[in-house]
Amino acid sequence: MNYWTQLSIDYANQKSYLDDLFQVYPTIPEGIRDINKDSWKRIEGAFKKKNNDTLIKELLNLGLFPIKDSYIAYLKRDASSIERNPKTINRICGRLYEMGLDKIYERCSEPKETNRQIGPFFRRWLNKKSLGVQPVGLDDFTSSKKDAIFNGSDKELMDFARKELNYKRNKGLDFIGRFNGKYVIGEAKFLTDFGGHQNAQFNDAISTLETKNVKAIKIAILDGVLYIKGKNKMYKDITTKYVNLNIMSSLVLREFLYQL
Repeated sequence: MNYWTQLSIDYANQKSYLDDLFQVYPTIPEGIRDINKDSWKRIEGAFKKKNNDTLIKELLNLGLFPIKDSYIAYLKRDASSIERNPKTINRICGRLYEMGLDKIYERCSEPKETNRQIGPFFRRWLNKKSLGVQPVGLDDFTSSKKDAIFNGSDKELMDFARKELNYKRNKGLDFIGRFNGKYVIGEAKFLTDFGGHQNAQFNDAISTLETKNVKAIKIAILDGVLYIKGKNKMYKDITTKYVNLNIMSSLVLREFLYQL
């Protein structure tokens, strides 16, 4: 098995992994979503008058629709479909009337899901000089051969990787660094659970690792449930299928970079 993957597994299973990881991903839920007072008045009016089309239209304008239904996204992207599909609208509104206004308000004002907030946290952690190097902009990064971490926008990191490192995948990067004269590129992800979107995130990071002819060391900076020993697919993959790839926790990243 890859040494850094093993080190990450040991860290997750023997040390205060979650306590330490909170320094990288302080996933504090946001407060409830604000609902515009005028919008809510229109929703209340439509609800009381049982005006189905208006009720749906007003709720679709909010950040979060109060019920999960496979047809909501379509209605949101094509407002004209509301009038053309009365049975669908009646079916959805039946569920809304059954819920009642108080529950609708509660659902519409729920905080954003934590896993949708964590994206920027890794770079914020880097910018705290957590790896012993203060990330710098493009000019400073390219004007020296010293150890450095590139601090730029998604586009700037992508452009640099394509131009200088022969990175051709149409997928952004979270990390570009240079240590001991060697370039390192990688994606950082916090995998909070198994299945669905999280598996897709894992597979996405693996695809970056498998990209050919890149003039840099490729790493996947992964944290979360993949290090839980057991029969879950992610753990099985990193311990059997991807043993030659650099998969590691952010908490061992510093040690990895300085031993290059």
